[in-house]
Amino acid sequence: MASALREQQKMESQVLKTRREVVSAIICIFEGGRECAAARIGLQLKKFDNHAYENNNCRPLTDAQIFQLEQVTGTQHFPTYVAAMYGGMFVPVIHPENLDNVEMYARAIQSSAKHGTVDQIIAQALEDGVITDAEAQLIQNAHTLHMAARTAEVYAAIDLYRVKSGNAK
Repeated sequence: MASALREQQKMESQVLKTRREVVSAIICIFEGGRECAAARIGLQLKKFDNHAYENNNCRPLTDAQIFQLEQVTGTQHFPTYVAAMYGGMFVPVIHPENLDNVEMYARAIQSSAKHGTVDQIIAQALEDGVITDAEAQLIQNAHTLHMAARTAEVYAAIDLYRVKSGNAK
């Protein structure tokens, strides 16, 4: 049970290390798999495979192609990967027109859940009294994702409740 939970947390708290891992994760999530992902960006399957997996000296998929695929999957692996390369975290831009109290509650729950994931990973890592390098990396990745969710929640609260011009008290 504990190992199953740990595997689930690894997937939920992963900051992927290579562009190839990012593309692979997106393809795994893409409904219809490689075939549908290839069709979405207008490539034949073999050409898509060569670019996606960087086979036969092919260039990787472009940033724009990865973006297109992530728009379909709803993931944010690529910007999270790029931000991590620079020692940062990806916080998506909030669209104020989509914000309401229900959305704020959902963001708060998401942030709290990610905070809980960090605490669970730390607790599991400490079961043997030490934190290994792999466990430390897992903790840091989960923490980065928690802080990104919390930052998005704070920015959303500011945008939702900001005094609008003409409505100042």
